[in-house]
Amino acid sequence: MAKNTFFKNIVSDLKDEDLSIASEGTSAGEFGGFIDTGSYTLNAAMSADIYGGVADNKITGFAGETTTGKTFFTLGICKSFLDQNPDAGVLYYDTEAAVNKKMMEERGLDVSRTIIGEPLTVQQFKTKADNFLTKYIETPLKERPKLLMVLDSLGQLSTSKEIEDTADGKDTRDMTRAQLVKAAFRVLTLKCARAKVPMLVTNHVYASMGSMYPTNEIAGGSGLKYAASTIAMLSKRKEKDGNDVIGNIVHVKMWKSRLSRENKMVDVLLTYDKGLDRYYGLLDMAERYGVIKKNGTRYEMPDGSKWFGKNIYQDPERFFTKEILDAINEGVKKEFSYGSTIDTTETEVTQLLTEYEEK
Repeated sequence: MAKNTFFKNIVSDLKDEDLSIASEGTSAGEFGGFIDTGSYTLNAAMSADIYGGVADNKITGFAGETTTGKTFFTLGICKSFLDQNPDAGVLYYDTEAAVNKKMMEERGLDVSRTIIGEPLTVQQFKTKADNFLTKYIETPLKERPKLLMVLDSLGQLSTSKEIEDTADGKDTRDMTRAQLVKAAFRVLTLKCARAKVPMLVTNHVYASMGSMYPTNEIAGGSGLKYAASTIAMLSKRKEKDGNDVIGNIVHVKMWKSRLSRENKMVDVLLTYDKGLDRYYGLLDMAERYGVIKKNGTRYEMPDGSKWFGKNIYQDPERFFTKEILDAINEGVKKEFSYGSTIDTTETEVTQLLTEYEEK
């Protein structure tokens, strides 16, 4: 009996749903694709692909100080998910009373396919989310619509003991909270993966003073750190047009990532009037990979025309054509993927553009 059939027959005979042959690609770790974040550069950082984004069955965390765009990023991904999957739904656990129907509609979400949950404690979140998933997976995978789950935010979840102590007038800290968070993710991580349900989790950070140089630490203990496949750390600086503040440049650093290189950082633009800018940051990437040359204060396109960066960003769809985007993506895969370098990127990209121009 051939080796490849021997073990396959054992797995088949056991009829154990927890066993599968890796070549069949049916394990919970496999994912079918990505959810677009709404930004090419953010997609690059999170998946080593400007056309990628958030994995469609993993836990993804966004951690940062207040007003760094955690909820905004999450809502943008929810919109993209609903747009990509016309029958899908979003289960949004809001622990901060931060979102409402009007806000979601303004962000372009289909509120008729969005479920709002408002758990008070870690225990409630674990139980309610587990119950929902249990009910959800009663329908066979091929028949049920896709689902995206959101927890916004982990840091605001209380505990039963904390609520009881507050009612009794006590102000002691619940030292079991971190263990409760770990327990919640132990229950939900694999269950979400098996159900093919991605989860987005936002969380706050705090300054750790345990070393010579303070660093930002994720609140709530190590539960999210272990459970999430990807954690993006967010920080910001204000973006101005003259003297007017028009939004924020959000620095995104990959604190943890199984799909792209850790510690890589990109900047994305979040404006007050237009939201997350899809093209911001692409010009720097294009120059770095040799797709677009910079001569003085202007950029030279592959066709030889020269433009100021501001002009390019004012009409990005004109300049960032599919061919240009594909060429940039070749560089992104080299820079952001594990086990690769960007040493040969410029040569390969130049060849790609030459082939396109010859056509």
